[in-house]
Amino acid sequence: MTIYYLRVEDRMRLEGHLGLSTIVKTFPYRICLTWAGVLAENFLMALIPLLIGFAIDDLLQGAYDNVIIMGAVLVGLTVIAVARRIYDTRAYGTIRVHLGTALDQKHQNKPVSKRAARLNMSRELVDYLEGEVPEVLSAVIQIIVALVVLAGFHLLLSASAFAVVLLMLLTYSAFNSRFYLLNSSLNAESENQVNVLERGSRKGVWRHLKALRTHEVRLSDTEAIVYGVIFLFQIAFIVTNLVLAAGLPDMSTGMIFSIVAYSWEFVEAAIMLPMTMQSLTRLNEITARINNVEEE
Repeated sequence: MTIYYLRVEDRMRLEGHLGLSTIVKTFPYRICLTWAGVLAENFLMALIPLLIGFAIDDLLQGAYDNVIIMGAVLVGLTVIAVARRIYDTRAYGTIRVHLGTALDQKHQNKPVSKRAARLNMSRELVDYLEGEVPEVLSAVIQIIVALVVLAGFHLLLSASAFAVVLLMLLTYSAFNSRFYLLNSSLNAESENQVNVLERGSRKGVWRHLKALRTHEVRLSDTEAIVYGVIFLFQIAFIVTNLVLAAGLPDMSTGMIFSIVAYSWEFVEAAIMLPMTMQSLTRLNEITARINNVEEE
C-alpha cells in the first residue's frame, strides 16, 4: 500500500471568497519567493543602461573595468531569470489545481456551461499573479530607478517623466467603467458557450460566435483609443527629454545615451500601469462572477 504525504502548504484549501487576496494568503511562501526573484532580476536589469553608459565612456578612454562589471551583472541576471522561471511554473501550477478544485466545489449546482467558463476565468487570477504582477514589480523598479537617474542629470528630466505618468493614469481612469462593462458582457456570453453547443443549432452557434466577436471588437476598439492617446503622451515625453538632454552642459556621449535609454525604459515601464489597471478591472468582474453562487 502506497501512502502519499503532502507538504502542509499543499494540504491547504482555498475557502470563502475566491480572489487575489485569498490566493496570496493561502500560498504566501510560494508567491513571495517568486516575487523576490522578480525584484532581484529587475533590479539588476534596471542597472544595465547605466552600466552600458559607463562602459562606453571607459572604452573611449581605453579602460575595461566597467565592461567587466557589466558582464558580471548580465551573467548574474541570466542565472536568476532562469531559476525563477523554472520555479514559477511549478508553484503557480499547484495554485491553479487548488483554485480549480475550490471553484468546482463552490459551483456544483451550476450548469456545466457556467462551471466550465468560470473554471477557465479563474485561471486568469493565477495568470495575473504569475505573469502580470512580476511585470508590475519590474515596471515599478524601472520607474523608480529611471526617475532617480534622470533626476541625477537634471530635475526637469524627472519632472517630465512624472507628468506623463499622471496623464496616463488619468486617461485610463476615464475609461475604467467602460472596460468593466465590456468585460462583463464578454464573460456573460462565454458562460453560454457549452449550452449553445449542446443544443446543436448551427444558427445558435453562429449567433453566439458573432456575439463574442462583437464584444471583443468593442473591447479592442476601446483599448486602441486609450493606448493611442497614451502613446502620444510618451512620444512627447521622449522628444522633450531628448531636447533637454542635448541642451545640458558637459554631456558626454555615454551620459546622453543613458538619458535617452532611461527615458525609453521609463516609457516601457510606465505603459504597464494602465495595462495593469485594465487587467484588474477584468479580474474584479471575474472575481464577482465566480463568487456568485446564488441561482439565477
